[in-house]
Formats: sequence, structure tokens, C-alpha cells
Amino acid sequence: MKFTRTFIALAAVILTGCATPPKNASDPLEPFNRGVYTFNDTLDKAVVKPVAQGYNKVMPDTGKSMVINFFSNLDDVVVTANDLLQFKFIQALSDGMRVLVNSTVGVAGLVDVASMNLEKHNEDFGQTLGYWGIKSGPYLVVPVLGPSTFRDSIGDIGDSQFSMISKIKKVRTRNQMYLTKGIKRRAQLLDNENLLDGAVIDRYAFIRDAYLQRRESLVYDGNPPQDTSEDDVNTENSPTPAPMP
Repeated sequence: MKFTRTFIALAAVILTGCATPPKNASDPLEPFNRGVYTFNDTLDKAVVKPVAQGYNKVMPDTGKSMVINFFSNLDDVVVTANDLLQFKFIQALSDGMRVLVNSTVGVAGLVDVASMNLEKHNEDFGQTLGYWGIKSGPYLVVPVLGPSTFRDSIGDIGDSQFSMISKIKKVRTRNQMYLTKGIKRRAQLLDNENLLDGAVIDRYAFIRDAYLQRRESLVYDGNPPQDTSEDDVNTENSPTPAPMP
């Protein structure tokens, strides 16, 4: 019964969101996405955020740093694999060395020793698909997981093939690892959330635009191509300004 009620509530939220037409070309599924965003936001306020706040209060700073370093070290395995898929061999060597150093000298990644000499990079299979020329596709809000695109959703599936957590055979242990990683990630966002609440009127649009811009920047390693076509059209169609008095 509880599952049925939850499903009906989610369906109602999504259908309510579908009543408004999309306004953004990169977000043709905006009515659906807004519905899922509302569901995620409700779930976050009721469950996820309080758990993250409790985690921040209970866990000492040293412990939080160790948790962050541990999962960062596991992520470096995925980063290294995507370095190779993007033919960034020097970067792959650096990231592979990070995994080796932190897994040994850093005590299973609890201490980020490698960062003293080796830079931390951010690569995933969604970026690799972008590197191969595959477009991001429509923006998509995934239930529970949040902002994504069609390309990044496929990328998440690809990354799971390299993820060390997904290779844990014991289901309970694997789920506990995913849960801990999710709580850690949510706790890291708490500080930025206060600034977001005070500065943004439409949180959905702000999060969407920020996500899309960040992903494009990551695909092009911080140097995305400039799209001047829209500016040119706007310049051609704009009326000649009246002379200032």
C-alpha cells in the first residue's frame, strides 16, 4: 500500500508539472522535469537533508575528510578509465598514480597524499561521449538522483562498469557504500544551499542552467566553443538604437 500511495503521489506531481509548456530549447521535457524536481525536492526536505545535517553534526571534521578522500580515491579509478578512452595518456598516468599512492601510502584512500604532487581531475563517461562528439541531448531530471541529460544518463551506466563499488558482491555492503556516498555528497552541498536560497527566484531554472554550463565546460576541459550564431542573429534583428539626447 505504501508503495502504491508513493507512486500515485509521484504521478500526480509529474502530471501537474506537465500542465505548463516548456520555455527552454535545451529543456523540451521541462513540464515533466519540473514535476520530478518537485518530487525530489520534497523527498530531500523530508528525508535526505535532515540525514545530511545529522551527519554533519555527528561526524568530526577529520572523519568527514576521510570519507571524502575514500570515495574520491574510488572515483579516480573511473577517472583514469575515462582518461584512456579520451586518449589523455599523460593525465591517465597521473590519475592512475593517484589511485596507487592513495590506496597504499594513503591507507586505502582515507588520506589524500597524492594531491601534494598530483592534480585531481574530473572525467566521466558522459564527458567521454561528449569528447567523441555525441551531443548532450535534452536536459533530464532523474528521480532521486537529480539533474542529468540523456547523454549523462547513459554515461552513468558506462561509469558503473568501472566503479569499484558496483563490483562489491555483497548486496548489503554495496548498498551501504552507495548510501554513505550519497549522504556525503548531500552534506557537501549544505553550505552552498543557503546562498542559493537567498539569491535565486526560480531554483529549478538556476540549477538546470548551472548544470548544463558546468557539463559543457567539463567536456571541453574548461574551454567550451563560443556560440556566436545567436548573438549575430540578435544583432541583425535588433533595431538601431536612438541617439542619446
